[in-house]
This record gives sequence, structure tokens and C-alpha cells, in this order.
Amino acid sequence: MTLSATSPEAGAVPATAPPTLARRLINGRPAAIAVLILLCMALLAVLAPWLHTMDPMQLDPAQRLKGISAAHWLGTDAYGRDVYSRVVYGARVSLVVGLGAALASVALGLAIGVLAGYFRWIDAVVMRIMDGMMAIPGVLLAIALIALSGASLATVLAAITIPEIPRVVRLVRGVILSVRYEPYVEAALSLGTRPARLMLRHLVPNTLAPLVVQGTYVFASAMITESILSFLGAGVPPEVASWGNIMADGRSYFQLIPGLVLYPGVLLSLTVLSVNILGDAMRDALDPRMARRM
Repeated sequence: MTLSATSPEAGAVPATAPPTLARRLINGRPAAIAVLILLCMALLAVLAPWLHTMDPMQLDPAQRLKGISAAHWLGTDAYGRDVYSRVVYGARVSLVVGLGAALASVALGLAIGVLAGYFRWIDAVVMRIMDGMMAIPGVLLAIALIALSGASLATVLAAITIPEIPRVVRLVRGVILSVRYEPYVEAALSLGTRPARLMLRHLVPNTLAPLVVQGTYVFASAMITESILSFLGAGVPPEVASWGNIMADGRSYFQLIPGLVLYPGVLLSLTVLSVNILGDAMRDALDPRMARRM
């Protein structure tokens, strides 16, 4: 008696389940390093009240422009403020602005994009408004809004979020238009499904994967924009510890103490680079074609 090639006795290889999203991300060494760096930055921001050595806003003119010492781990700036403490607290501003802008732009862009993609009579009006907003440079629009409302963290967050919304709207609208006439959507319509339920159950889930990736890019772009605005003196108030403000205060003394610019600049670069690497990894992990290769 011979055994069939497909019988259990023949030692058939069992089918393996496809790797999960988390496993695909961890398997990529650059993505794993990026996640580790972002976790360190998040801990730095959350634990800032316990990690700092001095009040980041305390002025001490007698200790201005001092080098690294036991009392000041990264030296002092032109006003005698402790650079280490300001860098630690600066992580809070950058991460709050990046995360807040990403969440706000994705939420608003998703709502507007779904409506524009589903209701054709809304699409013409909404997209002309979005095209007009995209015609204005984001930094210029942010400076104008801050000049009208005054410098504050909330104003900076709103000024960075508004220029990002049209990009999210166009992304969501394109996805909705591509699935609007799929058979399963037509079947749901023929069964009398209400538009609100149809959008939430059948249309919105198709936008989640590209929105997650877009959100990471908005996160990185918002951090850079906040630093640019603060460096130009149009961001958060100068006394607030942010990486952009620290670099702006230290640019005049770069030749004397390069660390005033390099310390926050390196942390900003590492954070933005990690977010971009994570976004690329998530794009590959969420792509079904790439998932089958892993």
C-alpha cells in the first residue's frame, strides 16, 4: 500500500500563517531602530520633569555661555539657561506639535475627503477650496496666521495643521473614488444601506492604510515646520524651550559653542529620520504585494 503525497503520513508541509504587521515591522532592522529611537524620544518628553537638572527658563547671566560642567551637562546659553534642561523639555514641544498636527489633519482630512468622494455635488466645491489652499506655501500661511493670532503653541499647531489638510483630503478622495463603484459597495446600496453606514463600514476602512502612512509624514513635516517657524522667530514664544528656539538662540554663538545648535539639531534630525523610516516600513508592511514576499 502506497501513501498519497497529500496524506498526513506523507509529511505534507502545513501552511504557515502570513506574518502580522508588527512582525513585518520588527523584522526590518531600520524600522526596529527607528521605533527604538522614537520610544527614547517619547520617554525623554514624558520624563522631562524628572530628567532635567534645572528650570529650563531660569536666567543666570553670571553663568552665560559656559561649557560642559558637572552643574551644566551641556553648558549654558547666552542667557545663562541650562542647555540640557532646555533640550529635554524641547522634546515635548516638538513631539506634541508633530503628533497633534498629524492627528488633527488626518481626522479633518478623512471627514472632508470621504464626503467629497461620495457626494459628487460636494466634490466640486470642496476640491476647489483645497486647490486654493495648496497654492499657498505652507510656511507662508503659517507665518500669516501666527502674525494675526499671536505666538502660542495652540496657534502654531493650528497654523501647521491647516496646510496639511488638503493633502489628506486629496488622498482620501482618491481612495473613495477608486472603491465607490466596487461590486460590494453596489450590493450594499442595492440592499438599502444608508450613506452614513455605507461610508463607515465599507469606504472608510479602505482609507486607513494610506492614512497611517500619510500621518507619519505629516508628523515629521510638522516637527520641521515648527522648528523653522521658531528659528525665524514666528513660532512658540522665545522663552519656551523648543528645539527651534534653542537653535535660534545659539546661531549667533555657533563658532564659539557649536553645541547650542548641534544638540537640538541632532535630536530633531534623528526624530524626523526615524519617523520617515517608520513611515516607509509601514507603507511596505501594509502593501499586500509586499506582505506576500515577506
